[in-house]
Amino acid sequence: MKQIEESELIVNADGSIFHLHLLPEQLADDVILVGDPGRVALVSKHFDNIECKVQNREFVTHTGTYKGKRITVLATGIGTDNIDIVMNELDALANIDLKRRVPKDGHRTLNLLRIGTSGGLQEDIEIGTFLLTETAIGFDGLLNFYRRRDEACNLDMEEKFIKHTSWNPRLANPYFVDGSKHFLEKFGNEFRRGITISAPGFYGPQGRELRLEIQDREINDKIRSFRYNGRYITNYEMESSAIFGLSRLLGHNAGTVCLIIANRYAKHFAKDAAPLMENLISKTLEAISN
Repeated sequence: MKQIEESELIVNADGSIFHLHLLPEQLADDVILVGDPGRVALVSKHFDNIECKVQNREFVTHTGTYKGKRITVLATGIGTDNIDIVMNELDALANIDLKRRVPKDGHRTLNLLRIGTSGGLQEDIEIGTFLLTETAIGFDGLLNFYRRRDEACNLDMEEKFIKHTSWNPRLANPYFVDGSKHFLEKFGNEFRRGITISAPGFYGPQGRELRLEIQDREINDKIRSFRYNGRYITNYEMESSAIFGLSRLLGHNAGTVCLIIANRYAKHFAKDAAPLMENLISKTLEAISN
């Protein structure tokens, strides 16, 4: 089997993967992904014990156990560009022999769940809602760089959305990826379910204007009115599409649970989301530990 070149798979002198600085044995099968490095400790404080803490740049990782289940919680930072790093390096830790620089014979499946914050797009998505993403939409274009992109996507939904919104051809082609049944079954009907857009920015790409005028001031109205088999788009955030798409291509399970901290339709924003996030973390740990 051909070795992966040093310039393509970068391993640090201590044997850890390049950006995350993790060793293979420091990674659990169940991984919670958070954007904010400060949120890692909010999750790991619930652990029975913490076996390791690793940090490099914004990538903060704690691995420990919760009610006997080994869990890794990792901060990705903001955006799908960071997710490309995180997903490829987590898969390398799980499925590549870093010493021999070749894929392992068997496949190790990771269960990757994002806990984040989000802005609701519909009138009925109230602040404080816990939302489980059934389908993620990528406005970021990341998955379009990978050859098997169409295998991961709902191409019919994509085509209808592009037509409905009169999608600007200068933008990256949007992609639509379903979350894993693994997490839909874990959470059951406890959380509201929805379709989540991952945008490549917080301002213009989500229809916000400060001093710069956006290309399409009607984009959020078009998004709100889109329907597919009776379903509609519920919220914006910035990471799930890449997590879902790369997980599907790499053979992992992926899901997202978000706390809605803003309603873009009503122009409201949560004044204190900390207690709500603490509750979401607790409920999520209970769900994945069962």
